[in-house]
Amino acid sequence: MQEYQIVGRHLPTESNPTPKIFRMRIFAPNEVVAKSRFWYFLRQLNKVKKANGEIIGVNVISEKRPLRIKNFGIWIRYDSRSGTHNMYKEFRELTRADAVKALYQDMAARHRARFRSIHILRVVEIEKKDDVRRPYIRQLMEPDLKFPLPHRVSKSRSLFVAQRPSTY
Repeated sequence: MQEYQIVGRHLPTESNPTPKIFRMRIFAPNEVVAKSRFWYFLRQLNKVKKANGEIIGVNVISEKRPLRIKNFGIWIRYDSRSGTHNMYKEFRELTRADAVKALYQDMAARHRARFRSIHILRVVEIEKKDDVRRPYIRQLMEPDLKFPLPHRVSKSRSLFVAQRPSTY
């Protein structure tokens, strides 16, 4: 999954020689799917079809610090079997694209929502602990967080030893 910035507009006509330019940030596995999603959303929101529009530019947006772990809040709208729902979810990942990938996996697992039925409205990096809403993300933001290893098995030198290994 990658993040793309796609810029497009309606084709110029005599009545409108300088049409409005639209920019979208779209998460997709490749450039072809990103362009397709761009036209899907532009057709829904602004009545511009692919037949009478043009794409000005496609850029891949890369993460500024891909090795630092961050918390992301994602607002989505998705279509379920019973209707359309708005939702907010939080993820702890290295990049925005990884957080969106985790979102798609989570929505497929918990809500049986497919890629085509999920519309990502906003992705925001959360810096402060007070802004985190979900307790399962907040518990990982403690300053002296430690993960105990209760069941350590030491390796013995030989295959056959006289007594059982101590695992605590």
